[in-house]
Amino acid sequence: MTISSSLNAGVAALKANANRLATISDNIANSSTYGYIRVETDFHSMVTSGQGGSYSAGGVRTTSQRMIDQRGPLVTTSNSTDLAVRGRGMLPVRPSSQIGNSSNEMLLTTTGSFRTNEEGYLVTESGLVLLGWPAAPDGTIPPVSRDTPAALEPIQLSVNQLSGSPTTEMKLRMNLPATATNAGAPGDVQPLSVEYFDNLGKSESVDIQLIPTVPATGSSNEWTMVLRDSASGGAVIGEYTLTFTDNRTAGGTLASVTPVSGGAYDPATGSVMVNVAGGPMEVNIGLIGDADGITQLSDTFAPVSITRDGSAVGTMTSVQVDERGYVYAFYDTGVSRRMYQIPLADVPNPNGLTALDSQTYAPSRESGTFFLWNAGEGPTGDLVSFAREESTTDVATELTSLIQTQRAYSSSATVIQTVDEMLQETTNLKR
Repeated sequence: MTISSSLNAGVAALKANANRLATISDNIANSSTYGYIRVETDFHSMVTSGQGGSYSAGGVRTTSQRMIDQRGPLVTTSNSTDLAVRGRGMLPVRPSSQIGNSSNEMLLTTTGSFRTNEEGYLVTESGLVLLGWPAAPDGTIPPVSRDTPAALEPIQLSVNQLSGSPTTEMKLRMNLPATATNAGAPGDVQPLSVEYFDNLGKSESVDIQLIPTVPATGSSNEWTMVLRDSASGGAVIGEYTLTFTDNRTAGGTLASVTPVSGGAYDPATGSVMVNVAGGPMEVNIGLIGDADGITQLSDTFAPVSITRDGSAVGTMTSVQVDERGYVYAFYDTGVSRRMYQIPLADVPNPNGLTALDSQTYAPSRESGTFFLWNAGEGPTGDLVSFAREESTTDVATELTSLIQTQRAYSSSATVIQTVDEMLQETTNLKR
């Protein structure tokens, strides 16, 4: 009957407002929780069709949804591995209890304060380890599948760990004096020593002698380059005859490189391969006819730019993450190495993710399948280090909703009390 439906509607209203009160209390309780996403409760009317001029109350029901597509403001911190996502996308993490097993579980979070634990893993206080793709020794990220977490590994960085890398390539950029190849020149040898690091991180050197060819008349524009390896007791590892052009358009650039010993000259790369004690090494001297290489101009010997890869053994002093998600280790020798890349996961419907403890989320049927993007590419934003994301709770709004909920709950209780009095009057009719 109509009175009974009114009672049921009042009970449904009490339950609905109790649900809303629960979400409001949760939001207020987590107003200072980093990365917390507020929950909204929506009311939906339940309509029962009336017949014969009577109306039956249907009541109300509620649905709650965590607004994950809303993001909180970012605040600055002093820790380089405090991370937050600026824009769309989420960080991949995994419970630290699963480190070392074969699990491929991947959870998602919008922010985290990561610190290295005793084993060097980047872990939050709540036990979430950060995941990333490990870099190759040269710092590149190998191709990986973007629709599965199988290639992701817990990021492990051992601060205070010794590390170094051998030199495999060097680039020589210098100017040789053109006057040294003129007839009557003294034929002075131009020495040059280039440091490199062997397979054990020890400092060695490639000692280079540049010997001009002095003709009886005119100019030869020719030099002999002899390379010796200190790690091999000063043995000659390569000897090359360098000839320079003197024409108007390309004067002073390399015209030809003829090997006497050592590896052949590659005209496509401008490099020769020599063998030091630790293995092969590529020495780049420049392309034929290119001014960005070894040149012969004027009367001055000038090493313009001498570069090489590799580094001495050093101790890791700090870790930083850039906006593209690349994790770099910095050493006290002044060099840095790219160690990992942190991708950002995105799903078609972020609000459909399943909420778990510690501000983490798991993909679900409602969210759709995830895809791992490079930070700053596709729909995703970029990574911000030295930053945390604050809660999306606005306390003033929640307190206003709390007052509204309290009034609605009291009114619903009044409806139940009124129905009870009306039923009591009906009962009294028997007397």
